[in-house]
Amino acid sequence: MEDLSPFVENINRKARLSPENMALLTAAFKVVKVKRKQLLIQPGFVAKYRIYVLKGAFHSYVIDDKGNEHTIQFAVEDWWLSDYNSYIHQTPATQFVEALENSIILQVDYQAEQQLKDTNWELATLFRLMAEQTAAYLARRIVSNLTQSAEERYNEFVAKYPQVVQRLPQYALASYLNMTREFLSKIRNDKVRKK
Repeated sequence: MEDLSPFVENINRKARLSPENMALLTAAFKVVKVKRKQLLIQPGFVAKYRIYVLKGAFHSYVIDDKGNEHTIQFAVEDWWLSDYNSYIHQTPATQFVEALENSIILQVDYQAEQQLKDTNWELATLFRLMAEQTAAYLARRIVSNLTQSAEERYNEFVAKYPQVVQRLPQYALASYLNMTREFLSKIRNDKVRKK
């Protein structure tokens, strides 16, 4: 049996649930083991789950009409992910969500989440707070891409997520930061030379 205490702590940082509601919430999530390179979501299929990463690493990405991959989001331990547009509206996904490592996730399906929200105001509030945090994160990401240089975006990511950077493939990090792999290598090499 997996230790769910990181999940409980994550929820407690967002909202203080009664013990009964925490039990209801954790019972709605299913533990799933995922192999490296396994796709959890892919375009054309509806995203059926909201996902919490208990162990491992993922990235979500899209592929443009020229075949270029654009990373939308990373998720490691204690982070959440899905193709939120697909999940919330129950429409076909536009993103791939792929495991970068062998991983363990907790997932709740759309219908179970809706039932929790429809019947329990405390859990509805929790999911609203989670949606607000996701919207704020995406807004910061858009502003960063529009106002910062590539090097500033890299420096900010490294400062905020120093342990995560080491786990990410260079192509995915470069794509997330909206730069080429070559430019990312140049930034990293310049930093090494300056030390």
